[in-house]
Amino acid sequence: MILRGQSQVSVSVSFLHSVSVEDDRRDCAIRRVLVVDDSRAQRRVLSASLSRQGFDVIEAGSGQDALDCLTAEPVDLILSDWMMPGMDGLELCAHVRALPLENYVYFILLTSKNEKGAVAHGLEQGADDFLNKPFNSVELRARIKAGARILKMERELSDKNRLITSTLNEISALYDAVDRDLVEARKMQQSLVRERYRDFREAEISLLLKPSGHVGGDLVGFFCAGEGRVAVYSMDVSGHGIASALMTARLAGYLSDGAPEQNIALERGEDGRYHARPPAEVARLLNALMLDEMKSDLYFTIVFGYLDLASGRVDIVQCGHPNPALFRADGTVEYDGVGGLPIGLFEDAAYAQWSLNLMPGDRLLFYSDGFTECTGASGEMLEEDGFARLIRKNADLTANAFFEALVWDLDTFHTGKDFADDLSCAMIEYRGTGQNRLK
Repeated sequence: MILRGQSQVSVSVSFLHSVSVEDDRRDCAIRRVLVVDDSRAQRRVLSASLSRQGFDVIEAGSGQDALDCLTAEPVDLILSDWMMPGMDGLELCAHVRALPLENYVYFILLTSKNEKGAVAHGLEQGADDFLNKPFNSVELRARIKAGARILKMERELSDKNRLITSTLNEISALYDAVDRDLVEARKMQQSLVRERYRDFREAEISLLLKPSGHVGGDLVGFFCAGEGRVAVYSMDVSGHGIASALMTARLAGYLSDGAPEQNIALERGEDGRYHARPPAEVARLLNALMLDEMKSDLYFTIVFGYLDLASGRVDIVQCGHPNPALFRADGTVEYDGVGGLPIGLFEDAAYAQWSLNLMPGDRLLFYSDGFTECTGASGEMLEEDGFARLIRKNADLTANAFFEALVWDLDTFHTGKDFADDLSCAMIEYRGTGQNRLK
């Protein structure tokens, strides 16, 4: 049987006591109390005392009645007699702890037991406190205050956990949205390299672009630079991620094969045709573009060159980018370069161009430092010597198959972890012309 106890303070209580009760209630985490006792008289005594203290009191005459009450409406505290027929107070406590309640319920056992073993057993079953019978109203109030402090902290913690969970869910949703956008951004960045391979008869040009994350700051490309000439470049924008990727996208427009009027490396001659500017002038114009128009904190390195298809001569400007690797037909690997200053750092930067000659069967690689600065299991870098070994190892492969094998071997050297930097490479495989062409 479940009975509702007194819910209002007796009118006989003094004004000062009413003020004290109201002060306690204002900050108290306990509002509703469930009193469980098989003795109706004991229940009424407890209910009267609790009602005078301003609590909303519910009565239950057995453990099962108490459980039925908990399913009907929430309570903050349970005061239960230990010794009851059927389900005793300890069993009731165990059942309460097993319920999927929204908030923690403070549980006080009323007992005449003084044995330490009994108290320890009660704590193991989930009881929070004990009150000896017959109870003292002052002690009862003190026990409830102690429970209220614990419940207040528990609920504050629960509120903070809910806030954290809600915030994490929002962050997760935002991350998913950003992740989807980055996937699309990766597709768009990859589309900047519209053509990964072209056969120019005298030479083949192949491109590799593999960002370390969703998007990266590397870019490779080639375009026709007048009759019998092809421009090839490899660049690496400082930093990683979205800002670097946006910079590469903008720079790609200035080195595009589809819009010669916008290509910074080409200029229209008096004959109406577009002609290639010298590599050093291209570097100077890119530097002015970065400093005067883009006004970005980013900078980039680049190696840019023109291949003369007939002679195999390559005119090159190197601006802080790794030294080009020349893989000769006889299996030797040479590194040639002058270093140079990156683009976008110094207004008065000077850029020098130089040349090398390709023979039939030679390959020239413009690559990013993601290769040579890749680290192995013990932290050592691959460097130029290690990169040369990987090139020679895959000498029998060409074009895309060569790149796939190169990245596979680099991944093995890197022990299978994600690459720390973007990987990019532009490769010229020179055949030669006429009688000199390598079959």
